[in-house]
Amino acid sequence: MQFELIEKLRNLASQRPELQAIVDDALSVASACKSLEEIKNARIAILGKKGLASRILKGIGEAPQDERPLLGQVGNLLREVVSAILDEKEREIEKEEVGTGELREILDVTLPGRRVTLGKDHVLINTIREIIEIFVSLGYTVESGPEVEYDYYNFEALNTPAYHPARSLQDTFYVRRLDAEKENPKDVLLRTHTSPVQVRVMESRKPPLYVVSPGKAYRKDEIDATHSAMFFQVEGFAVDSNLTMGHLKGTLEVFIRKLFGSERKVRFRPHFFPFTEPSAEVDVSCFSCGGKGCSLCKHVGWLEILGCGMIDPNVFKNVGYDPEEYTGFAFGMGIERIAMMKYGIEDMRLFYEDDLRFLSQF
Repeated sequence: MQFELIEKLRNLASQRPELQAIVDDALSVASACKSLEEIKNARIAILGKKGLASRILKGIGEAPQDERPLLGQVGNLLREVVSAILDEKEREIEKEEVGTGELREILDVTLPGRRVTLGKDHVLINTIREIIEIFVSLGYTVESGPEVEYDYYNFEALNTPAYHPARSLQDTFYVRRLDAEKENPKDVLLRTHTSPVQVRVMESRKPPLYVVSPGKAYRKDEIDATHSAMFFQVEGFAVDSNLTMGHLKGTLEVFIRKLFGSERKVRFRPHFFPFTEPSAEVDVSCFSCGGKGCSLCKHVGWLEILGCGMIDPNVFKNVGYDPEEYTGFAFGMGIERIAMMKYGIEDMRLFYEDDLRFLSQF
């Protein structure tokens, strides 16, 4: 292609002797370059503001009207051809100089390559995956739901009364309030837990159901060492004929010992949740002191790990299940709390600061 352009340039320049002389001179200078310094000087002499190509183009304004197209073609084509010749020579010289060692100080090809740092999953993602794998091994399926949710699924269908403090503007991020004076089932909010997935699954399917649902939740909490406005949860529930509190306890004991070790002790304490009855909170024996009492467990020997209970009959009625035919249980846990206890982390904010010195430990 370069040869064809040179021939075209010579043919055009041959129409006027003075143009032919300039073109021959420029091509001779460019072809004779044998070093990077000579190439630099040739660019100035031919392509610079006062170079040979510029001299041709500047003469267009003074030339007769019928000669101007020829001068423009020759001037522009000369710049194109000379630039291509010099660029090619520059590449050849640099390649040769690298091989002979003249550029070794700039590029040492004998040095080993730089190690590429590969990313890996976040400690919270790994914790969620470990929890899910345990429940899947027990026969559970994994479901997900929207993070922007209706009040009905987040509160109403889960037997949470209108006067419950969790439904106030002080505790919940509302995206849209249809009635400023009171809660409306069609109010839109950021879900405060992953429990709405229970309602959505039960509305669309019939028992038996054994489901876990991991995901993000949002609450108007002050951000500190143990609270965050956004956090991860894993919610689980089972619905079948004749399920009892014994099935719930057995399931959670197996889960906790698989996650934290077979030597862990488990205890259930009575509690209250609007969507379960009876309800309980679950504690596990302290990892640090083995249940003897230390600063981690506040010297009581136990660490709270999750909440659970038998699904309230009112929840079944809201999804069209017959509470006389089916029973079920539900449980929910904060992933940050699980990871903090498992790895001995004292400040939840470390999970979100993207400090590689911290994250690379896991």
